[in-house]
Amino acid sequence: MDSLLDALQEGRLIELPDNDKFDSLQFLAHIIEAIPSVPNGTDVVGLVMAREKNTNTALGKSFACPHARVSYDEDLICSVGWSPTGIDYDAPDKIPVHIIIMYLVPDNQRNHYLKEISLLAKALQKNNNLDVLRTAKDLNFVRNYLLDLVASSKDIVGFDARARMIQLEARTAQPEQQIDQLSNVIIEPVTIVAGMNQKPIVLSQNKELVDILDNTNQIIESITAKGYFEINGWRIIKKSSEVYQANRSLYDCIAVKVLINKK
Repeated sequence: MDSLLDALQEGRLIELPDNDKFDSLQFLAHIIEAIPSVPNGTDVVGLVMAREKNTNTALGKSFACPHARVSYDEDLICSVGWSPTGIDYDAPDKIPVHIIIMYLVPDNQRNHYLKEISLLAKALQKNNNLDVLRTAKDLNFVRNYLLDLVASSKDIVGFDARARMIQLEARTAQPEQQIDQLSNVIIEPVTIVAGMNQKPIVLSQNKELVDILDNTNQIIESITAKGYFEINGWRIIKKSSEVYQANRSLYDCIAVKVLINKK
C-alpha cells in the first residue's frame, strides 16, 4: 500500500468539510487535480462521479475507495478524507463511511491499484475494531490508525518497517514538526461577494490569496460555470452560493494548494 503511505507522509489526509457523500468526493477529487504531477485538464471530479453513479465504491467497515482511471502513464496517486461523523454511503454492511481513499489510476498502474485495494481489503478483514474510527478526535489519531492498518498486513513485504518508521517519526516529533508534515496541503476558507458590474470582494485571512484573486476578473465566471477556479497553483472550489437583493451573490469557497516533492 505504498501510495496510501505516500499520501499519509505527504499530508494528503484531510478532514472532510461536511458529511455529504458527493461533496466529499468532489473535495477529494479537487485535491488530486491540484497535485502538480497531474496534467492540467484532468477531470478527476467528472470521472469519479460518473463511476460512482454506476458502482458503489464502499468496501465496508467504514471505508470507501472511489477511483478515476486516466489514459496516460504516471504514478498511482491517492488522497484520503476523514469524516468524524461518518457519511451515509449506502455501504453493503450499512455502516457509515469514516475513511474515503480516492485513487487516480493511470493506465500503467492498474495492476498496482488492484493489488493495493486487495491488500487494503485483507487488512480490513483482520481489523474488527470499528469503534476506533467512531471515536477518533483528530487527524494525527486517524493517521496513526491508518499506519497501524498498513503495518498489520503480513502480506506487505517491506512496508511494515516503512509504516512503523513513519509512525514513530510522527509520534516522537515536536508539535511544530507535526504541523510542518501536514503543510504540503494548504486549505483556506474564502468568501467572495459579487455584484452586477462590480469588482468582486474577496474575504480571506491569506494575504497572498487575496492579492491574487483581487487581480483577476475570471473567478466568478469560472466558479459559476465549473464550480472551481485555478490560478497560481491554487484551486478555488465553490461549496455553496446564495443570491441577495440588487443581483448580489455570496460564494462560500475553499481554496486548496498542494505542494509535493517529486521523487
